[in-house]
Formats: sequence, C-alpha cells, structure tokens
Amino acid sequence: MKSVRAGNAHGTPGGAGAVAVKRAARRSEPAGRKSAARPRKRATEGADTVLITHPERVVFAATGATKGAVADYYRQLAPWMLPELRDRPLSLLRCPDGAGHACFFQKHAGTRLGAHVRNVRLRDSSGVQQYLCVDDAQGLLELVQMNTLEFHPWGCHARTTASADRIVFDLDPHADVAWPEIAAAASIVRDHLAALGLSAFLRTSGSKGLHVVVPLRPAAPWLRARRFAKGVADALAAGHPARFVATAGEDKRVGRIFIDWLRNSRGATSVAAYSLRARADAGVAMPLAWERLRSLTGAHAFTLANAAAHVRARRVDPWRDIDRIEQALPQR
Repeated sequence: MKSVRAGNAHGTPGGAGAVAVKRAARRSEPAGRKSAARPRKRATEGADTVLITHPERVVFAATGATKGAVADYYRQLAPWMLPELRDRPLSLLRCPDGAGHACFFQKHAGTRLGAHVRNVRLRDSSGVQQYLCVDDAQGLLELVQMNTLEFHPWGCHARTTASADRIVFDLDPHADVAWPEIAAAASIVRDHLAALGLSAFLRTSGSKGLHVVVPLRPAAPWLRARRFAKGVADALAAGHPARFVATAGEDKRVGRIFIDWLRNSRGATSVAAYSLRARADAGVAMPLAWERLRSLTGAHAFTLANAAAHVRARRVDPWRDIDRIEQALPQR
C-alpha cells in the first residue's frame, strides 16, 4: 500500500515524497489578509502529519489528477477554506472510486473519519443526531483522506443553529444560456440586494453558474431568512421574466436562469468557497471580486489545475471582509 503525508506536491504515481511543508505553507499564506478572523499562522499547522494513502490513485479521469494532488490542493487552500468551514456543521461528498463513479453525501458523523473531525449534537427532523465539524487543517485533510471531494457547510455555526448568518443565491442556468447572460444576471442580483441595503459577495459555483452570497451580522432566524431569499427570487423573476425563474424544474427554465433560493433553510447547505467539485474538469468554487466578471470567460475558469496558483498570485482577497461586515435583513 502506497501512502504519503499530505503535502505531496503533485500526487504522482508512487509518491514523490513529502514536500518541505513549512516552506510550502509560507508560499500559500493569504496575500493581503489582515483580519484576525482568518488567521495565517495556524491555518496549515499539522496538515503534513495526515497520512494520505494511495496518493497515486487517479481521482479525476479526464485530467489524470490523483488523490495526492487533491490532498495537496486542500493543504494549500486550507488558510482560505477554514474560515468558512470552522465550527459549521458539514455535509461531505465522498467519492471512494473518484469523480465519475458512485459518490455519496454524508452529513452525520461516522467512525474513523479522523481524530480532528469533531462531532456536534444537533436536533433535526429525526431527533438528536451527531453531525460533523472540522476546525483545523488536520481535520480537513483527514476528510480528504476519506475520499471527500466536496465540502458543503451550513449557513450557520454549530453553536447558533437557530439563525442564518449567510444567505446564498445559486444562479443555475439552463444549458442554452450563454455565459455573458449569466454574468449579467449576477450583477442584476447584486444591484437588487444593494437597493435593499445589503452587500453581496461573488463566487463561481465550480459547475456552470455563480453564487451570490449575503453575510448577515446579526444573524436572522431561519424562517425570516428563507422568506427573504424567496422574496428576492420572486421579485427578480417578476421584474426580469425573460432572464430569471424562481421555480425549480428543468422545463420551467429553458433559456433562463433559476435563482435557487432553496438552500436557505436550517440544515440545507451550499458548496464552500474553494471546494473542488466532483465534475470531470475538477472545477473549483472560486471567490471573485465583482469587477472580475468583466474578464471572466466562463464558470469553468478555475479548476484543480490552476486555482491554487490563482489564489497565491492575487493581490487582494475579494472576500476579506465577508466575516466582518455588519448588516441585517431589511425590516420589511
């Protein structure tokens, strides 16, 4: 059985040996981050101690990317991912045989996921259940070792599950909608929210669309957050009927973009920023500055092959203020 400590730079067959993790961690520190809410120093601490078995196993057949490459990606991106993952209940998409094969979602805690994967007791429709959380890079890599490709956090923290501190609008286009229309739609959603007094943040979904994310501080009760999200989607669909639809269903959105507001309820999830997607091209849910929409060529611009380099090269983190902004839902 081949294995390598997390940090194998390429996940090449046979394992090329562990990289100098301390040096690599310094290279991947967030540029331009000053917020104490997104610490640099401890973000990759201990990640190199997690054993990644079978690093040579191909996970993305179309590109040849291996489990070792996936682990190295998540080790490098841990400083940016953890602020969104830490202390939030998670759902995982695990793919034991790689993307393109049978994958399954896991939301309840299981045995042998890792010493740094924390269980939290939460009540759901079935009673009190054990959910899972990670707080550090070791926990993140332990889940990668268990073949996790996608990370989907709740829109609240484990200690405050009665209220939403984020609302996500997933712009899910029909296959016949061109990219410029999708980009323009995201700007329309942003402007609508701005008119309501809310700042919004942008990311690619890692698939074919875009996410518009609204942080809430103070948080809002889930029922109110869900009603607000539905109201925004309905208003946009009514105001731009040729562009948007607020009702799920493939037949209803031909030539249009479904504003998926349904993720905004307790226990629902949305893919985390910087998470890989279990798609053929290993897409990444990449946070972006709004100005970047003008030059973005499509929703598939960021993948396992280029995302880490893009993050290291950018001068400013476009989501640097997402955990510090104070804004509440409008009182109407």
